[in-house]
Amino acid sequence: MDSTDRKILALLQKNARMTVKELAERVSLSAPSVAARIQKMEESGVISGYHAVINTEMAGYPIRAFIQVQVKVKRRADFFKHVKRTKEVVACHCITGDYDMLIEGVFPRTRDISSFVESLQEFGETKTYIVFSEIIEHRGLQIETDETD
Repeated sequence: MDSTDRKILALLQKNARMTVKELAERVSLSAPSVAARIQKMEESGVISGYHAVINTEMAGYPIRAFIQVQVKVKRRADFFKHVKRTKEVVACHCITGDYDMLIEGVFPRTRDISSFVESLQEFGETKTYIVFSEIIEHRGLQIETDETD
């Protein structure tokens, strides 16, 4: 990846709906050249997809929580199945430390968090944190480019 690729990535992160023509103008290349670069980044896995950013509060899920779980070794496979099928789980990470997993979830009500945490306790010990406010929302990778926008 060169500086032009990084600039294209930065622009796409700001607005994934930007047309190839607009991108080409911003990076001073032809549209076919930019399209080829994007295709190469998609094929190599640098760009893994495009998506809409949803305001979870406005979509009816105003409560965000982080839940640590100390999963019993024999229950890992069942735990993975459980969190994968739970629609409120937006991320689950295997971590180091006293707990094995860190779940991020969004919920419509606190009683929904309570029910979910109860369902997790069959897999091991849990610790729950409810988010009061976000200082920095998920913002994607801060890509350094030669220019500042």
